[in-house]
Amino acid sequence: MPKPNFIELPGCEPIRILYEDRSVLAIDKPCGWMLVPHSWRRTSRNLQAAIDSSIRGGDFWARSRGLKFLKNVHRLDADTTGILLFAKSMGAVESLGEMFESRRMEKIYLAVTANEPREMEWTCTLALAPNPERIGRMIVDEENGKPSETHFRVLEKIPGLTLIECKPVTGRTHQIRVHLAESGCPIVSDELYGRQTGKLEFGLRGVQLDYTDPFTRKRVEIHAPCKYFLKDYGFTPRI
Repeated sequence: MPKPNFIELPGCEPIRILYEDRSVLAIDKPCGWMLVPHSWRRTSRNLQAAIDSSIRGGDFWARSRGLKFLKNVHRLDADTTGILLFAKSMGAVESLGEMFESRRMEKIYLAVTANEPREMEWTCTLALAPNPERIGRMIVDEENGKPSETHFRVLEKIPGLTLIECKPVTGRTHQIRVHLAESGCPIVSDELYGRQTGKLEFGLRGVQLDYTDPFTRKRVEIHAPCKYFLKDYGFTPRI
């Protein structure tokens, strides 16, 4: 029996596997799953904990691959969907994690805003730091914050909404969200840095991840489908 191309976890639809090789496995992360330490008990939607439990339980998707270990090497916010990369060994965690830290991972996101940007293309380099007065929120802090850089490009405009391609160079917490908000166009339904926008879902999706495999030196390009994401907001479907 062939290996399934999805992960089955309790309480959600099967999670699609977008890419896999000897070192990594990339999934299309659904909305609502958090990536927090196992000790964080305030949610039952802890994605890493659920995957670990599924592997220990011998669920077929993991057993068919002989998986004993799978660890996320970067994070997506709970409401952000799209490409999430996992490593199959601690060695891969360290190598790939170092690539994220040294900015050798090329990431592309699609963001939706209800405000029209002032420019068609721009770069935001505002330094970011945790908000000392509000846990879980980031602020611009040019004196004490960490250097941050995101490139933005408008892809499409429709009445009331704009689609933006986001290319983060650094990987700070909530970087795209803060940089867009500071640019005057917060992501739709971002209650932390903007406001709820009608009945629209949170508009951020990771759609591409490119890197050179540290073990084989081959180029890896991972894509997440965006057709239905775009359709939900009324944009032109793309592959």
